[in-house]
Amino acid sequence: MKEMTAAQLKQMIEAGERIQVIDVREDEEVAFGMIPSAIHIKMGDIPERMSELDKQKTYVIICRSGVRSEHVCRYLEAHGYDVCNIVDGMLGWDGELV
Repeated sequence: MKEMTAAQLKQMIEAGERIQVIDVREDEEVAFGMIPSAIHIKMGDIPERMSELDKQKTYVIICRSGVRSEHVCRYLEAHGYDVCNIVDGMLGWDGELV
């Protein structure tokens, strides 16, 4: 499984790279702020919503600390999706929030 840190993700976003971030935290966690342009799909909703995802794209998965996103990455990888886990999650993010 591919991995990167929140700082690496921030650098890629700031460099203008087109990255699709999926935030898998719960609603109450996301209420405190999300990475701009990220889409919110709670971890528990991934199985029923993964048909919305394109297997030709790479998705960067983030949660609070990197544990739930790792589980989501393993699940999506097993179903043929190209994913990358943010190992330190939102705890490592020091960029803008919306």
